[in-house]
Amino acid sequence: MAKLGLEDHVVNEQVLNQTITRFKERHIQLPTLSELSDPSTISEEIKNQLLDVDPSEAHPLNLYRINWYNDPESRSFRDVPYYLEVPKAITGIDTKIVIMSGAFFPMVNCHKVLAAYGCLAPRLITGQFDPTKHKAIWPSTGNYCRGGVAVSKIMDCHGVAILPEEMSEERFKWLEKWTMDPENDIYKTYGCESNVKEIYDMCNELDKDNKNIIFNQFCEFGNTVIHYHCTGKALSKVFEDLKKSNSNLKLKAMTSATGSAGTISAGDYLKDNYDDFKIVAVEALECATLLYNGFGGHNIQGIGDKHVPYVHNIMNNDDVTAVSDSTTDSLYLLFNSEEGKKYLKEHKGITDADIKNLSLMGLSSIGNMVAAIKTAKYYNMGKDDVIVTVATDPAFMYTTEMTGQKAKLFDGKYDAFDAAETYGQHLKAISVDHFEELTKVGKERIFNLGYYTWVEQQGVEIDDFIARKDQSFWKNLKKYIPIWDELIKKFNDKAK
Repeated sequence: MAKLGLEDHVVNEQVLNQTITRFKERHIQLPTLSELSDPSTISEEIKNQLLDVDPSEAHPLNLYRINWYNDPESRSFRDVPYYLEVPKAITGIDTKIVIMSGAFFPMVNCHKVLAAYGCLAPRLITGQFDPTKHKAIWPSTGNYCRGGVAVSKIMDCHGVAILPEEMSEERFKWLEKWTMDPENDIYKTYGCESNVKEIYDMCNELDKDNKNIIFNQFCEFGNTVIHYHCTGKALSKVFEDLKKSNSNLKLKAMTSATGSAGTISAGDYLKDNYDDFKIVAVEALECATLLYNGFGGHNIQGIGDKHVPYVHNIMNNDDVTAVSDSTTDSLYLLFNSEEGKKYLKEHKGITDADIKNLSLMGLSSIGNMVAAIKTAKYYNMGKDDVIVTVATDPAFMYTTEMTGQKAKLFDGKYDAFDAAETYGQHLKAISVDHFEELTKVGKERIFNLGYYTWVEQQGVEIDDFIARKDQSFWKNLKKYIPIWDELIKKFNDKAK
């Protein structure tokens, strides 16, 4: 299990000491998981220093900004994470759809840097990764590798990105600026984001060199732990803030594209703290693996498919639903093209502030929103019910996709009539099709599907695989939070 990031003690003292020396030279301190879950606990000294640090810079202090509380209008932290309530003119329902934005995370403008830190920090503080010798390999379907490369650059160590060749041009341009050697540090694997096995194959090839350390978000439990502790608490904070204006509100569900299954673990936190709460897993209809054991490619970039991540606690999920990429692509155009924005303002009463908020949603974020509407309709939720989700990244990460979207869906153009058609077909007509309320048998069916990836292909021991079926396994992961925090504190003391 060491390869899966679950160490609670120092594994290699020599490597640890070399890392401490590197961090001391570069004045790097590691934030604890508790500080990232509640930035109000970060020292006033660090908060004051952050006022002089650009959030887009590869500065060591930006590690403390790897949280949901960054203020888009300043360099300070907010008391409540930035969130938007999707207007009823968009959702068409009374149920409140609330989205927490990942656009204000430092350096990468997406919340995947949180997962990267959650996988990296445990390896650093236990002496499993030496930034003076090792390369950090970041397998991804888009954003996680950017987060990994960002934190690698802060440590002045070699970060390597693996991602499918069909990801948005914006991602590759960012990586070209941030990697040490772009020609050799960016691996473009075959296909689109649903071609995850090809990513694993590249990891296995690179793993033959013992200088390469693979931070595989799909099977690193640090991904799960940090989202449970940080994203779950942040969503709870958002709901409690919303509830101040209406004490009758009830938190009913969270929707989340499965991806590497880190973010969806925030639902586990919410289910632990709110009654009658449902976790809804979301995937692309064109590759509906969980729903139909399906396969295929699609353009809801970054959510991964054709397998069940090892860190996905599927036995605690309540529903699975699928959203077509024709919907996410069309709505992206509606929310971000000049023609679409004009239609929404003139015909649907959407304000400029709402338009700005809609631009905080990239493709998978729009998928999460549509899934939330489907969930509300399926369960006949009302005006006092709230569904939460997250926007992994903002619209500007996909600007170059517009030309292809217009060509594929609207014969190369996009005018007011196309905007009206988009609104009617992809918002007003949202239905509860491709939605499964999971029984015990349904959950076990999906759980068992993971066997073929993890036991047969990746060599996980069968007993370790089966252990994840019991909720006690997942609840036991919480014990690592104070353990890792204490190791971080000891690490920092030595690195001062």
